[in-house]
Amino acid sequence: MSKQKHTTISYKKIIGISIVFIIILGISVIAGNIKLNSIKIKFSNNHEITVLTSKTKISEILEENHIMLSTDEIVIPGMEENITKTNTIIITKEGNEPTKIAEISQEELNDNIEKIAENYSNITEEIITIQEEIPFETITKDVSSGSSTINKVIQVGKNGLREVTYKVKYKDDIEIERIELSSKVIKEPVNKIVQIQTKVTSRSGSRLASGSVLKYQEYATTACSSYGWSETDVECLIYLWNKESGWNPYAYNASSGAYGIPQALPGSKMASKGSDYKTNYKTQIDWGLSYINSRYGNPQNAWNHWLSKGWY
Repeated sequence: MSKQKHTTISYKKIIGISIVFIIILGISVIAGNIKLNSIKIKFSNNHEITVLTSKTKISEILEENHIMLSTDEIVIPGMEENITKTNTIIITKEGNEPTKIAEISQEELNDNIEKIAENYSNITEEIITIQEEIPFETITKDVSSGSSTINKVIQVGKNGLREVTYKVKYKDDIEIERIELSSKVIKEPVNKIVQIQTKVTSRSGSRLASGSVLKYQEYATTACSSYGWSETDVECLIYLWNKESGWNPYAYNASSGAYGIPQALPGSKMASKGSDYKTNYKTQIDWGLSYINSRYGNPQNAWNHWLSKGWY
């Protein structure tokens, strides 16, 4: 009888242990299926703790760890937000929030890097050294008083020369930037010096002109460029009309009837350029240049003819 009782007790122990084992195993399986995160919590007094939790919502994590905020504290991320990839909760005093930096994914970062690289991939630079002309200046000397010589070039102008080194940047073989690095003068320019009278005086009984000789010659110089004539042509034109009229729009030759700056014979020929030919220097110059172009080709040839014949 005692042996049978002992056997019954042993069975009960075995069944009890089995039940306990099953309960423990079940708990382990459940726990194994729950993901625990390690979360760092930073307090406003600079104290930090690390907790393990399966929660993701900030308010639930704080409640789980019995953490309450004071009235002047805030939490980052906010109470209703979920934990971020940093696995960090920051509790700070209101007004001391850290600056939030935008998070950029690796894919976005790679795209940005590729775009930047693409913008620079076709850009090249080179250092070049070239020679450039230095334009000469024209200087006028007024001899309106004390001299009978008018509108004379007493020094011919010559361009100078300088050597310049540039850093040139190209994109797809197209120049997009040029920066001067250094420069040195190889040859100094020679200024052109012209002796002029600023007021035209009368000739052959003609009345005084009110305009400036320099103004007339500047207009003639611009007009010469439309014919493709050179600087030498302009100088020859100045010599020619110095001799003919002294650049006086009212110059009149009583013996021949020639009139105006180009001394048209008769003066009425200039009406083909404008009915105001008797008073307008531009009309006279336009006609005179047209005449020279059709008869001599350029002022150099007209001046050479004048030197040979005394007329043109």
